[in-house]
Amino acid sequence: MIENVLWIAVALMVLSSVIPAKRGAKYLVGGVGWIFFSVHWAYQPVHYIEISDYFNVVLTLAIAAFCLFMAHNMIREYREPSISGRGGDIDIVLMVTSATAIGSLFYFPFANIPALNQWLISNVTNATAGLLTFLGYNVDSTWHKITYNGYTVQIILACTAIESIALFTGLIISINAPFKRLMSAFMISVPVIYALNIVRDAFVIVAYGDQWFGPESFEIAHHVIAKIGSAIALFVIAYAVMRILPELLDMIDGLWQMTTRRVRNIVRKS
Repeated sequence: MIENVLWIAVALMVLSSVIPAKRGAKYLVGGVGWIFFSVHWAYQPVHYIEISDYFNVVLTLAIAAFCLFMAHNMIREYREPSISGRGGDIDIVLMVTSATAIGSLFYFPFANIPALNQWLISNVTNATAGLLTFLGYNVDSTWHKITYNGYTVQIILACTAIESIALFTGLIISINAPFKRLMSAFMISVPVIYALNIVRDAFVIVAYGDQWFGPESFEIAHHVIAKIGSAIALFVIAYAVMRILPELLDMIDGLWQMTTRRVRNIVRKS
């Protein structure tokens, strides 16, 4: 049931992205898409409560609230186009809608279609095992597991960096900029993220197999060092992309300004 809600949300936002801006249906369709997307995220805390992951409970509820905020902006533009016109806030909303639609269209098939899920995991597993073999490590691998020194690591979807790849793909494609700059931004982000993720997975496997950090080697390598390294790498990549596409920084800043302004207005009224 909830997967159907997700696909409806993505389909509506994609449709909204291709409908010409002069047609009011663009905003209504996009607004309804954001509402369905909010329902999807509002359902996610059920899973996280079961595993006592309260950080993600709060995060997914915040995302659901943000989706409703975006829906409100689009539906308001549909009902009262004279208020915000075709510039300013609504341009930011349309860009964010396009970025979300593209990123979701890229990510969710891998997350929800078993054949694509297995293909991606197998691809990353083979690439990681190939890198380790090239570096001289004797590993055994299946389509989703790599064993080194008797220690086995299972590659799951989160180990493929597909979330970050989808995010940067959606953001880059949604920007209205010359093709050459878009391709430059794409090439210094998506392929680099994929390659660095293979190195990250290889590092975790070697650290775990050689027990670099004792009994807690996997936890330290994966949950601490690899996560910190990934965060630093994504920050550097994002900086490089925004240097090439300053329009992306304008979109992020515009979204922040719009959101904080609306929140202040709500606080004043209350």
